[in-house]
Amino acid sequence: MDGWRRVLAGSGAPEPAVLVGDWSAASGYELGRQLAGDPELTAVFCGNDTMALGVMRALAERGLRVPRDVSIVGFDDVPDAGFYTPPLTTVRQDFGKVGRQALNTLIDRMSGAIEAGLRVQIAPELIIRTSAAGPPRR
Repeated sequence: MDGWRRVLAGSGAPEPAVLVGDWSAASGYELGRQLAGDPELTAVFCGNDTMALGVMRALAERGLRVPRDVSIVGFDDVPDAGFYTPPLTTVRQDFGKVGRQALNTLIDRMSGAIEAGLRVQIAPELIIRTSAAGPPRR
């Protein structure tokens, strides 16, 4: 969320309210129903791909087309993300690398090789598919 907030601030865009779900498609669907009523809505960044699936269904039920009316981006790049309708643009995080780095950092911290508070960042990868790659918005 910090990165999302920095990009919004840097572009001069207002920061919308953060809606919180429980990572399920059902909660994405419920949040999507709320969002579908906003005539200013042009894009949704979901906390995971499963919630994005629910949001996409809710928007479709309201007659909104992804990506023509609303762009959707998920997070995780689940194996089925490329088979959603439309295929989901998502952020891929190398969780294996995250786990290895976390373990190495823990071992180094326990041995005294590094001080407490070290933050390690592992860059994610944007996987562009058609859910956020459409023609100009209305």
